[in-house]
Amino acid sequence: MNFAIVGCGHIAKKHAEAIQNIEGAKLIAVCDKVPQMMEFYIERYSAKPYTDLTEMLRNDDIDVVCICTPSGLHAPLAVDVANAKKHVIVEKPIALTLEDADAIIEACERNNVKLSVVHPNRFRPVVQELKKIVDENRLGKISHANATVRWNRNQEYYDQAPWRGTKAFDGGVLMNQAIHNLDLLLWFMGDVEEVYSMAATRLRNIEAEDVSTGVIRFKNGALGVVEAATTIYPRNFEESLSIFGETGTIKIGGPNAIYFEHINVASLDDETTDYLINKVKEDPFGKPGHQWILEDMIQAIKENRKPIVDGYEGRKALQLVLAFYESAEKNQPINLSVKITN
Repeated sequence: MNFAIVGCGHIAKKHAEAIQNIEGAKLIAVCDKVPQMMEFYIERYSAKPYTDLTEMLRNDDIDVVCICTPSGLHAPLAVDVANAKKHVIVEKPIALTLEDADAIIEACERNNVKLSVVHPNRFRPVVQELKKIVDENRLGKISHANATVRWNRNQEYYDQAPWRGTKAFDGGVLMNQAIHNLDLLLWFMGDVEEVYSMAATRLRNIEAEDVSTGVIRFKNGALGVVEAATTIYPRNFEESLSIFGETGTIKIGGPNAIYFEHINVASLDDETTDYLINKVKEDPFGKPGHQWILEDMIQAIKENRKPIVDGYEGRKALQLVLAFYESAEKNQPINLSVKITN
């Protein structure tokens, strides 16, 4: 399976490394408007460089294209890739508007190509174990869940590129950092009925928000609380997700939500609980999430099925972020029950 990458910034290196680690996969092409950005991939992977996407898409040897550009550019590029009959892997968020997300999904369906959105946190070992516990209904009826992202992104981070922190190309802490955590909330808790949110730009000189808080009512009646910030001094402090049910309480946490911080489930004895805690501690990161996403795409192509994180899954996470934004702007609850598309 031959891969190409569009946009050769920081995140592209994770894709290239994942491709290298997958048997039978090869990075054969890269595309960027700035030739110097491609030098690393030419030297390390012998990828063929292109400064023009249309020219690259004429390469019949390319099977899958990874889109790693600023978020605001995802839609037109993904549509072009789909129209060229190449399968599409797009970095999160799928797009910055629902209209753009829908355009990507429609183009991929019309051209009969697969679409996957990069939400790699689903594949962390601790998240996988928590998903099993939830799916086995070991927590019983869930009362509420919390997602917390208390990170540091200093001004230098935003000053690295003019698009960072802008509403047109990047978004703020919800769109750029906490969208992974919102994706996990949706994965564990199901669809959302209503949200109410507040946001502010307190410490960073950016257009978008650097801190956000909000509450969620899920369709199943459970509640959720979200706190996200890039204003934490002096470094990342916490990323956590907690779920509270009638027969269990679980919190995964640490700087990057990779450990069980607390697990007390009525149907799990002490031996099993200790086993789960230690199993995760032994290999907290597991196989890189990007490698999971790319391997899943390969299997989805071979088996002619949808990728695990398909376009509709990516759209749901985007819709939740946009509902938070709309609520904060209007200072009122936003009802999603009539907006969610499956």
